[in-house]
Amino acid sequence: MKTTHSNDEMPAEIDFSAGQRGRFYRPQAQWHVPVYLNPEVQQYFLRRAEESGLDFDQLINTLLQKDMELLETFAQGSSS
Repeated sequence: MKTTHSNDEMPAEIDFSAGQRGRFYRPQAQWHVPVYLNPEVQQYFLRRAEESGLDFDQLINTLLQKDMELLETFAQGSSS
C-alpha cells in the first residue's frame, strides 16, 4: 500500500507516539566536522604524510595549528 503525501508532511505509517525526547542527547558529545579537500590537495598531503611517517590527520592538524599561530601573530602585529 502506497501512501501519498506532500513533502512537508510525515507519512502516516511513521509513528513517533512511543518516542522518548532526549533519549540520545549527550551534552558532552563532540562534533567532528568533515572537511572535504580537492583531490589534488588530498593526494599531495597523503604523499607528504606517508613520506614523513605521520598519520594524514596528524599532518593536517599540525599544518593548521601552524597557520593558526601565523594568523594570530599577524593579527597582533597589525593591531599595534
